[in-house]
Amino acid sequence: MACQLEVVRAGGQQAERQDAPVAQEARDLVIENDSELPDTNPHAPYEFRFRAHGRISALHWRVENGVLPSGIKLEEDGLLHGKAEHVGEFQFTVSVTDGGRERAVQKGFVLRVTSALSLNWKAGAHVNGNRIEGSVQVLNTTRDTIDLTFYVLAVAQNGRATAIGYQHFVLRPGRNPVELPFGEALPYGEYKVHVDAVGEVAAKKLIYREYLETPGRLQVAVGP
Repeated sequence: MACQLEVVRAGGQQAERQDAPVAQEARDLVIENDSELPDTNPHAPYEFRFRAHGRISALHWRVENGVLPSGIKLEEDGLLHGKAEHVGEFQFTVSVTDGGRERAVQKGFVLRVTSALSLNWKAGAHVNGNRIEGSVQVLNTTRDTIDLTFYVLAVAQNGRATAIGYQHFVLRPGRNPVELPFGEALPYGEYKVHVDAVGEVAAKKLIYREYLETPGRLQVAVGP
């Protein structure tokens, strides 16, 4: 570590004073962000800033390998932004280069694009006498309040559809799913059940949809 000596004149005599050691060379370049990035939902606006520290000048960022979600891009200044088009888990490696010293470091990241609405069977659609009934669970995984429309159709072999469930309500973000029952008496015949949940966030012009259907037809054996 280099030192400096300074001559000081006091009372006609010379004295030497030793300064503190000169500061160390620049620290290593380090990417600060955690490997797990904040989640997003399809078609929702996403923005995240990569950061690094060390004694650095202008930084240049890029994706070295892996893949970003379609609709998301990384700018050279470290801004990750866009609107993801599909759900999935995306792993990729980002590098940053210090323009002044031409140093570069890399780090791996994971970005998950999750469904805004989680829709699952609670009590699967089944026949009870001359009725087809059941229930589903729906969960809002976003940070937004969603205007939800839920409807269920029983479709006969001839293509005729009968509504056997409908609700329209505000679904708030949360960890506990909401149970939505459905059911209706139907004429004799075979039916396939279709469940739709459509959510809207009007302020952001976002629409989400999740869909379920029975794997096979349900036989109503009694009735007209």
